[in-house]
Amino acid sequence: MKTTRSRLAVAAAATALALGLTACGGSGGAVGNADSTNVDPAGEITPREISWLLSRPADGGVITAMEQIAKEYATDHPGFALNLITTPDRPSYIQKYQTLAAANKLPELFDTDATPYAQKLAKQGRMMDAEALLKSLDLYDDYRPAALNYQRFDDGSLYMVPFEFQLEFFWYNKALFEQAGVQIPATLDDIPAMCTQLREAGITPIALDGQDQWPLERYMAYHPFRTAGPSFVQDLKKGDAKLSDADGAAAVDWMSQLGSSGCFQEGFSSTGYSDAQNLFTSGKAAVYNIGTWELGSLATDALDAGVRDDVDYFTLPVTSGSATAANEYVSPSGIGMAVNTKTFDPLVRDFLAFALKRYPEVYAATGALSPTTNVETTIPANATPLYERAVQQANDVGETTAMPWDTQLDPTSNTRLQQELTLLVQGEVTPDEFISTMDGVIAQNGPAAFK
Repeated sequence: MKTTRSRLAVAAAATALALGLTACGGSGGAVGNADSTNVDPAGEITPREISWLLSRPADGGVITAMEQIAKEYATDHPGFALNLITTPDRPSYIQKYQTLAAANKLPELFDTDATPYAQKLAKQGRMMDAEALLKSLDLYDDYRPAALNYQRFDDGSLYMVPFEFQLEFFWYNKALFEQAGVQIPATLDDIPAMCTQLREAGITPIALDGQDQWPLERYMAYHPFRTAGPSFVQDLKKGDAKLSDADGAAAVDWMSQLGSSGCFQEGFSSTGYSDAQNLFTSGKAAVYNIGTWELGSLATDALDAGVRDDVDYFTLPVTSGSATAANEYVSPSGIGMAVNTKTFDPLVRDFLAFALKRYPEVYAATGALSPTTNVETTIPANATPLYERAVQQANDVGETTAMPWDTQLDPTSNTRLQQELTLLVQGEVTPDEFISTMDGVIAQNGPAAFK
């Protein structure tokens, strides 16, 4: 935990950055646009530098593609440049983003999840209506419904444009399953028994990055998504549902069973992302829950030859009487891009028209899944057959996605939930204690965050 002095230092630095980024806010010639639905502003297209505040890897596919596209646009629009302000570390990014927003100095484009904070900005008219913009550019129907739905607020409104599309699978080692006599779990309730059977065979059941906390929180989202659908967390975060309700209590009990069945590796809470992945890719763990952003590591010849032919995947199991379909699971489209209403002008619109039309082809050529359906992903030459199968799986994904809870809950409740989940799975608190604590925290913080 940072000290108070450290927090003040970071905040001061972010404030200084905000003051230093005035030009990024579009003051260099942008007239501004007071209406979030005015998606086709009148006026001349006057090239200038525009900025995008991002929370993405600097060498990742999104940035690489957009850098190429910006250079192409600048060829026909001398004087144009896209300034990418990159902060891959998500907590640092959020602090920077919120500091700039508070100072009313957000740049033309900025990354955000569909959080309570982002929804407040949208309600204040500070983000362009992305659905109206995409429709005006005749691009809306090209997007996968699941990719757009991941970016929507609870009321169905769309203020962020997706640049990715991922599927989250349970990757598993067929040889280890066979060794333990284990079958792919038919339901979520089969997973604790699967873990017990693997443990009895001397095999670590599931590799988990417990250090970053969000992977364990994914598991918390699974059970209520199956029993009640996406409405459960939408109601829970506002205090309109409780973990003491039947669906919530069943989810907490399931999480407790994962812990008591030894599903995760010893010391999981201090295991980082790379170490968790290595447990699986080295054949020391039977299951690894991660998205298709890791296809390059799990479905190419980069994977250890000793396990390469044994790796396969299954999708999120259902529950008895599941409220969601088997082809509906976590299919995120990543952090979205919002468009600043204040600085939206003919140039920004024209660049987005060019970039969003060009982007799918450039991005899909990198071997990634496009958020649109109008291009085919290029399968790398070193891919295993699993790569293409995973890519084709995207064509059979339902429109309802299991939203990660870290993008849904208010920040205070989310932080406490992550802490308490580790204690629950480690057996340090009981399900009843967990429910009592979290219902109290959410009741105190949730309703106010969603006013």
